[in-house]
Parts: sequence; C-alpha cells; structure tokens
Amino acid sequence: MAAVARVSQLEKRYGSQAVLRDVALTVDEGELVSLVGRSGSGKSTLLHILGGLDRRYTGSVEVLGRELAKLDDAGLANFRNREVGFIFQSFNLLDHLTVRENVALPAFFGAGPSPAARARADETLERVGVRDKADARPGELSGGQKQRVAIARALFGKPRLLLADEPTGNLDSDTGGQIIDLFRALNADGLTLIIVTHEERVSQAARRILRVDDGRILA
Repeated sequence: MAAVARVSQLEKRYGSQAVLRDVALTVDEGELVSLVGRSGSGKSTLLHILGGLDRRYTGSVEVLGRELAKLDDAGLANFRNREVGFIFQSFNLLDHLTVRENVALPAFFGAGPSPAARARADETLERVGVRDKADARPGELSGGQKQRVAIARALFGKPRLLLADEPTGNLDSDTGGQIIDLFRALNADGLTLIIVTHEERVSQAARRILRVDDGRILA
C-alpha cells in the first residue's frame, strides 16, 4: 500500500520552545488516523505542517509524493488547492456567499464559478447531505449543517487527503456523531483522513490512534 505521508526527524520551534520533537510518522493510503493529545501537545501544528500551512520546520515532510520544503509558493498553493482538503472547528464559511458559492470558493475568482464548478459544488453538497441548502447563507444553517458545508468545500477539488482539526469541537453529541459517521463513509470510499481531536468518540472511529504528548508521538 502506498504511503500518503512520510515524516522523519521533524522539529518545530517557536523561538527556544520546541513544539514538535523528532517526529516520525507514516500514513498509508486509505487510512483513517486520529491524532489525540492534550491542548498544546503539538497535534494541530503537525496537521498544519502536513497540509502545507506551516513551512517553518526542520526535517523531512513528504505528502503525496512531494517533499513540501522543496515546493515554491506556486507549487505549494497548487498542492493545497488540489491535493489536500481542510476542515476546521470554526467552519470558516463566508457569510456573504451562498452555500454553493462557499463550496465552489476555489473556483470563485474573477467572474464567479463556472457552470461546471456549480455542478461540482452541488455534487459534493449531495454527498454530505445538504444539497437542499445550496442557495442558503451560512447564517441560516445549524452548526452541523455548517460543518457539512465545510466538508463539501474540502471535497470540492477531489483531494486525496482530508485533514480535519477538531471537526466536532463546536457540535453537540448527536450532531458530532453524524459528522463522524460521514467521515467513516468517506474513508470507506477510499479517502485518507487524518483527524486531530481531543474527543474519545472521534478517536474511536479511527483505524489508528496516534497520541501526541509534549511534541512527540508516543503510540
């Protein structure tokens, strides 16, 4: 099975403070991996590095066959736009856009999304169960619906890797369980997922749990 991510000797510092220490990690294609640990343990920092959001580190980080440190700005932007999908706790939706426009945001520059982009947005909204909300605004949605829209946006570019940072942190138990079920379904379809969480119910959905403590992966 091909490796989606390979990390070795990864170190990340803020000044004299080490956030990640000699991290080694391999994630294979089709895995659902959970990164767990207390707040400040380094798990979100590790996720951001894997997604190309943070380039200030030492060591080797290879994702989908690309050594991220060797990519120029254009190459890294293309990697983030086409290869990886991001999901965040706070949804990060734009209130002045419709749900469909939020999902098609990567294609929303210039005159707006093309008919093909609109169709793709509707396809991903159907996949996550909120196609009927395509013309609504984020302010009209529940928390669970907002997170489904955020997931649809992450899927828009047909990524090979989905990275989620505390995706159920702002949701109640029942709604969070529905989002976990959606992640399981996406993984069953072959998508690789890495999920940062401090919630046991989320980590239990993963096939592999990696505990991060004081910047190191312990298990």
